[in-house]
Amino acid sequence: MKIFCIGRNYVDHAKELGNDIPLEPIVFMKPKSALLQSHTPFYYPEFTNELHAEAELVLRINKNGKYIQEKHAGKYYNGISIGIDFTARDIQDELKAQGLPWEKAKAWDNSAVIGKWIDIGPDFKKQDVNFCLYKNKELTQQGNSGDMIFSFDYLVSYISNYFSLNIGDVIFTGTPVGVSECVVGDELEGFVEDESLFEFSIK
Repeated sequence: MKIFCIGRNYVDHAKELGNDIPLEPIVFMKPKSALLQSHTPFYYPEFTNELHAEAELVLRINKNGKYIQEKHAGKYYNGISIGIDFTARDIQDELKAQGLPWEKAKAWDNSAVIGKWIDIGPDFKKQDVNFCLYKNKELTQQGNSGDMIFSFDYLVSYISNYFSLNIGDVIFTGTPVGVSECVVGDELEGFVEDESLFEFSIK
């Protein structure tokens, strides 16, 4: 299983972090150990003092592929969910200032949360998927797939030019504006449309 993540795929989020708008997808990866297993508590990591939750739509790959044409990319994923790309922002800022990779800030154990999967088919409306994140019952992030800079199909095609896609791989497709800091005791709940797909607290 590979966990692909896309950075800065919403214009307003790139602006809120003071980053340039990308001309092509920014791809990074998390190891399998980054996936928080179901029914496993999420513990605030000891090495950061600034933990941010980034809510994202996540795609589930259901077919092996390489060099996939964008027009055929829709055949390679059959599930969607909402996930959280947890980021140790203070660590990331230190690494970026030195021009170093982000792994310590993004790819640590349990840094990737994925909710329940929604099965999708040919009639899936790819450019009209609403999702949102609530923290302590208050809305903190909301987005729509139609606002992504790079579409689902484009991302699948683009990633496959560099990495083989395999059944069970997942793609975090980017976070919208509204990233917020989390502390111990916060309760997080993620929705796609009106369906709650995960709910947990930070220990």
